[in-house]
Amino acid sequence: MSFCEKNNRKGENMNDNLSDLHTDRLIGSFGASAAAGLSSPVGGSMSHDRITRMLSPEPGTSADLRRMVRPPIRQSETADGVPITDDGIPEKPPTDGNGIICRHHDRCGGRNVKGISFMTAPYHSRKAVPPAGSRTAAETEYHTEKGREKRRCPVPKNRYCREMTSQAVRNRIRSGCVPADVRSASAGNMMSGRHGMKKSSVMPVKADRSMAMSSSDRRQGRYVRADEVMCGTDTPIKIFPGQADFPLFFIRQVFADRDGSEGVPYPVTADTALTYEQITAIYRRRRNTECHHRSLRQNASPEKPPGKIVNTRTNHFSACLCGYVRPEMLRFSGRSDHFALKAEIYISALRSAFSELQKLQPLKIAA
Repeated sequence: MSFCEKNNRKGENMNDNLSDLHTDRLIGSFGASAAAGLSSPVGGSMSHDRITRMLSPEPGTSADLRRMVRPPIRQSETADGVPITDDGIPEKPPTDGNGIICRHHDRCGGRNVKGISFMTAPYHSRKAVPPAGSRTAAETEYHTEKGREKRRCPVPKNRYCREMTSQAVRNRIRSGCVPADVRSASAGNMMSGRHGMKKSSVMPVKADRSMAMSSSDRRQGRYVRADEVMCGTDTPIKIFPGQADFPLFFIRQVFADRDGSEGVPYPVTADTALTYEQITAIYRRRRNTECHHRSLRQNASPEKPPGKIVNTRTNHFSACLCGYVRPEMLRFSGRSDHFALKAEIYISALRSAFSELQKLQPLKIAA
């Protein structure tokens, strides 16, 4: 039985209480998440071996997570809610590598880092942001590149993106036009959304993406780069990508950064009814995944798994997602947000530490 299944089946065995304790400890912890660290706060009533055995079975799947978060999603879903897929890499450099913890390319820093590569699909609505699906990119295959043996994930991330989004549609989660990242703007994702899921999407394409200005240009192989398309900053124009069998609407945005530089994304969509303002508003919602990932990293400790085997580390990440859902639903019910809750826990821990220190009557330092 996976970790998420144990969280779903309350009261059936002692592991249910243990999984809740482990999840609560991830929320309230400020250090490593070793199994011995959970055994000590409960007075040794639960040995660290029990905790390790709880995390050692077969890794939980995205279906286990969906069963756990189904009630929060049903409570928070709205007609304009959207599942937004994005990836992240919590760094863990000092740990021995395996299929889960290995080197990945960090697009933000432009370098290779050692950590856990994962993908999540948080369902963003006006009420809450529970995760609708998750995947860990386990690099279990070896290949030779430039004379060197390297690891790689057998499943491309674009396929993970399609699987999580289409699963949300099959589960009948209410959603509108789905925003995506530039790395997900592949022809396969566009075709899957239009023909398979019957959903339109807004996704930016790279500046060097080839596109034709008319169907006759596409038949004759006359393509131009996205950054060479002449259009105003507030007028969608119709373009014809080379791989998709349907036209797209293309817009050009200009963002001014704090350092004076400009960023120019090129969002496209197959929904011909959307205006420029609607396209930009939908694309802007994709940035909400950054808040989701920041809270997951800073408040649930995904980079601090106990144990060294793949199953333990994978189930630890599932526990971190469970730990994210709890403060998110507290925020949905009107309580503090994730970081304020974490600050309250920290202040309470400091007060308890000061109280215990005063009981020891340490040596006073004269002024």
